[in-house]
Order: sequence, then C-alpha cells, then structure tokens
Amino acid sequence: MQIQDKTSHQNAAPRGVFAWALYDFANTVFSMNIISRYFPLWVTQGHSAPDIYFSATLSISMLLVAVTSPALGAMSDTTGRRLGPLMWLTGACAAATALIGPVDSLLTGLILFAAANFCYQSAMTFYYGLLPSVSEGSSASRVAGYGVSLGYLGAIAALAMAMPVESVFGNGAVYPATALMYLAFSIPMFRLLRDPAPVAGARVDIIGAFRTLARTFAGARRNRSVFIFLGANFLILDAVHTVIAFMAIYASSVVGFESGELNIFLMTSTVGAAGGSLLWGWAAHRWSPLRTFGWVCGMWLFTMLLASVSVNKDMFWMVGPLAGAALGGVWVAGRSALAQMAPADRIGEYFGLYNMAGKAAAIVGPMTWGAVVYIFSPLGGTIPHRMAILSLAVFIAAGWRALRHIEYAGAK
Repeated sequence: MQIQDKTSHQNAAPRGVFAWALYDFANTVFSMNIISRYFPLWVTQGHSAPDIYFSATLSISMLLVAVTSPALGAMSDTTGRRLGPLMWLTGACAAATALIGPVDSLLTGLILFAAANFCYQSAMTFYYGLLPSVSEGSSASRVAGYGVSLGYLGAIAALAMAMPVESVFGNGAVYPATALMYLAFSIPMFRLLRDPAPVAGARVDIIGAFRTLARTFAGARRNRSVFIFLGANFLILDAVHTVIAFMAIYASSVVGFESGELNIFLMTSTVGAAGGSLLWGWAAHRWSPLRTFGWVCGMWLFTMLLASVSVNKDMFWMVGPLAGAALGGVWVAGRSALAQMAPADRIGEYFGLYNMAGKAAAIVGPMTWGAVVYIFSPLGGTIPHRMAILSLAVFIAAGWRALRHIEYAGAK
C-alpha cells in the first residue's frame, strides 16, 4: 500500500499531470497529420484511388478497434498495467506511420494506415485508464481538460511542423516526421508515470467483459432517455467522425485548396474548436447540456449546408472555424448530457457504452461517404462530394430530431 500511495503521489504531481496531458498533444499530432490531412490525399490524389478505398480502410480498422476494445478495457482494469501496453501501441503506431512515407504501393500504404490507426485508437483505452491516478486529489475533469487543451495545440503544431517538411522534402517526409514528433512528446509520460497498482498473475476475463457490455446495453434499453440519447449521439457522431477524416479531400477536390491553404484552413478549424469548447461549456452550464446539444446540431447543419453550396474559396473559409466550433460542442455538450442522465451508480458503464457507440459511428459514417461518392461518380465534377456532405447532414438532422424526444430532469 505504501508503494501504491507513493506511485499515485508521483503520478498526481504537477509534472506527472503535465506529462499525461502532453501525451494528448502527441497523439493529436498523428490524428491531425495522418487521419485528417495527409493520408486521405495520399490515397485519392497521390494514387488516384476513389474515396471508398480510404473510407473502407478507415472503417475496417475502426471495426477491429470496436471488437477488441472490451477485451483491452478488461486487460487494463484487471491487471492494472497500462503503461506497458500503451508504450507498445504508441511505438507500433509510430513505426507503421513512418513506413507509409517511402511506400509506393497503394495496398501496402492502406495496410500500414489501418495498423497505425488501430494502434492509435487502442492506445487510448490504456491512456484514459491512467486518469484516476493522475487526477488523485484533484478534479478528473480539470486534468482531462488540460489534455484537451494541449491536444488543440498539438493539432496546430503538427501542421506547422509539416509545412516546412513538405516544402523542402516532399509529402513522403511528413510521415516519418510525424512519427518522430508523436514519439518525442510521448516520452515524458513513459518516463515520469508509473502503474499505480499492477496485479501480478491476474487473469483477464475477456468473455466477462463482453457480458458486462451486453448487460449495460440491456440496462440502457430500459432507460428510455439514455437509450434515445445514445442512438441520437451515434447518428451525430457518424457525421462528425466522417467530417474529421474527409474534410481535406473535400476542400481540395471541391473547393480547390492548395496544400498551404489547406493547412491554414485546418488550423482555423482547430482554433474554432478550442473557442467553441469554452463557449458550449458555458452554454451547457447556463441552460442545459441537452438543449445546448440541440444548438450544436443546428450549427452542424448550417455548416454542412454552407459547405455543400460553397462555390468559391471565400465562402468555404467560413466553414473551417464553424465546423471546429461545432466539433467542440459535440464533446462538451454530449458528455455533460450523458453525465446528467445516467444513473450515478452506473455512470462508468454508460460512458463505456457511449465510447463504443462512438467507435461504431466511425465505421458507418466513412463507409456512407465512400458509398455516396461512388454511387454519384457517374455525374462527375464536384457533385459526388457535395452529395456526400449532404448525406452527413441527414445523419445530423436525424440525431437532432431524436434528441427532441428525450425527457429528463436536467433537460430544460
């Protein structure tokens, strides 16, 4: 017990908190540069492949994440060992990312991306498992907020790093540079933090983890408000995850943004997300998370309609900060609403279901985008992509409508 207390104190020290939050900076470097910015265009422009190649690869990797996440969660909770798996997954993600750069084969690049994304997403299970020990004696929400804040900085830093690298060495050099940056900012956490309570010889009950998930789902079905909310949130995240992955393709193929313009566009989106998180957090506190979530949906609809009718760059420049602000609102209002609706003694289980729904949404949304672009491709021009973004607006509208059927004490 004395060792555990000493380790917890070490993790919760200011430098431990900073090191933990810095990992959010690191993994956002990967998310921004690889998922959102460079790899989608590597597929569609570098190899002249249809969008569905990227969407299918992204969806397959997320399906693997969704299938394995209960087992990884059980491993994290049962053994108490999180830093080791987190280190291996981070290293594997960085290695796969670096190897994309010199690859000429489309198939090989897609496989490497799928592996990198799987490792990146899976690592988050173990990363968030460290939060209780890091936030000991403080507010978990506050510590998590530090990570989110550094994550926004990481997104901007990633693009700022990539621009000169791309200019001097070409697109291929961005991948090893991103991998190196991801690793470099992860190191402080691995050096400073310790697993607070590792259990030697613990047996992981993987089947039990899936049974628990099934029981949680059955319990949520009996709670009408929570069940409707999870369904609505799933529809909304279908659109949100797809926008994150395909906005670079849309801005480049439909609007005609060049590389430098695209980087600046994504930076303005990130700044909008940071400001939007603060604004929507205040609104959720002032009124209610559910009402605020509805306003966020309205903002998403307006933004997608604006993107679909943008006929020049001047119009589309407004889409970036609006989409960023709406993105921040999804996380702030959505999580706050679930925290109010879920039973206090089962809130952890319900958030586990919330996270699973988010992973499932990252499967359906991208596949929908790829299918819509493929179906409308005979029409040519920018029509297929404009139809794709309108299909996302349908997801948002359906989710928004579902939210209106929720009733709970904090809704009004």
